[in-house]
Amino acid sequence: MDSLNSLLDGFGTALTPMNLLWAAIGVLLGTAIGVLPGIGPAMAVALLLPVTYGLDPTGAFIMFAGIYYGAMFGGSTTSILLNTPGESAAVVAAIEGNPMAKAGRGAQALAAAAIGHFAGGMIGTILLVALAPTVASLAIGIGAPDYFAIMVLAFIAVTSVLGASRIRGLASLLIGLTIGLVGLDQMTGQQRLTFGSLQLADGVDVVIVAVGLFAIGEALWVAAHLRRTTGEPIPVGRPWLGRGDLRRTWKPWLRGPLIGFPFGAIPAGGAEIPTFLSYVTEKRLSKHRGQFGKGAIEGVAGPESAASASAAGTLVSMLTLGLPTTAVAAVMLAAFQQYGIQPGPLLFEREPELVWGLIASLFVGMVLLLALNLPLAPVWAKLLRIPRPYLYAGILFFAAVGAYAVGGESLDLVILLIIGLIGFGMRRYGLPVLPAVIGVILGPAAEQQLRRALQISDGSVTGLVNTPFSVTVYAIVALILAWPLVYRVVVVRRRNSRKAGGKTGAVSGG
Repeated sequence: MDSLNSLLDGFGTALTPMNLLWAAIGVLLGTAIGVLPGIGPAMAVALLLPVTYGLDPTGAFIMFAGIYYGAMFGGSTTSILLNTPGESAAVVAAIEGNPMAKAGRGAQALAAAAIGHFAGGMIGTILLVALAPTVASLAIGIGAPDYFAIMVLAFIAVTSVLGASRIRGLASLLIGLTIGLVGLDQMTGQQRLTFGSLQLADGVDVVIVAVGLFAIGEALWVAAHLRRTTGEPIPVGRPWLGRGDLRRTWKPWLRGPLIGFPFGAIPAGGAEIPTFLSYVTEKRLSKHRGQFGKGAIEGVAGPESAASASAAGTLVSMLTLGLPTTAVAAVMLAAFQQYGIQPGPLLFEREPELVWGLIASLFVGMVLLLALNLPLAPVWAKLLRIPRPYLYAGILFFAAVGAYAVGGESLDLVILLIIGLIGFGMRRYGLPVLPAVIGVILGPAAEQQLRRALQISDGSVTGLVNTPFSVTVYAIVALILAWPLVYRVVVVRRRNSRKAGGKTGAVSGG
């Protein structure tokens, strides 16, 4: 009841005309920034930090929260329509959303994503209000072996369900892990795969890899095939979801937050892991499994809902522990310190107006996002009507601007082109792109957690499986690996038993 009363007070703060204006500005800015590949929410919040110094802290954080959620949706827009994720959390949306757009169902994919973000954000924020102290206490108890187990689960899950074969999925993952090795060893400081270049000592930024593999690789692939086929404009399709679409999406919308929120609250990679796991879950549970990879709407609805709920989860550990679990949360933590406010267990007591006003503004921001983006879905989808040579020239331009903005180094553009050529080669030989991006995002963190776990256990491998949580996760991994074999055995036995039954029936009939 105390939380509910505090939340009502928070709505009193969030619904003042000035704070409503900041929320609307944040949502609009976030959506616009998310649409540009490479310029994600973390960079947007960082760029606006100096601008907001003179603002009231509550108004500034309400705007930052709007940017966070808006940029996540904007990233999904280009991911679905142009196969170009605006940020890493939107990578999964491209797998099913882009084939839907190519089939003339871009507006439906965008509507499923918008409602998914709304549902995930609403459920995630309700859980934030109800479970913040509990989730924070659980997050404290998770150690290095548990984090490593979660990341292994993400690697195995994503290579098992994508692509024509597991071998190709594994090959793609290894490409990503190799790119993730570039830079300084986090524990020893030794240079790896830098070829003597100081600019590579910091590693290759995830945004450059994602934009290179998706945007540049896609543009080169289209350019290579434009000579053989004419670039026909793609039909936009109806702007609203039909009954069949709603039947297929309402369960993924509700399942997404159950995966996204817990992962957002623990430092295990932000929205990337839960979106991948949500996609895997929806593929396993779907009655239309054959449509996955060709434009299954469940593969858009579930991961987008999980991503939005994960954003609410990240605020749990940031506000209650002062522990940032994503780049955006880290920048927002810097903003708190800029105002002389220290997030942690005492924040709810010392700054109740700020905290509850921020949480209430998340509900307001979700409604604003839905109201803004549902009517705009057909407008965004009309991007596909632009002739392909002009469209992909624009994509290359914004991809290059986004990559250069990451570090301000001309070398980043060379790396972008090289990774784009790798993406082109992966498309040529049928390797799925997503496992490579996963390898780059989670590879360095997985290596660090593995080494920490082994240090704690004095090099003993048993240190990786010495907690109930890690044992449970590895059991799930074993199940994923063994399932195809078990499935084949069960199917073969059923077929044999049917054949035997048929023969017996024929003999008895004769």
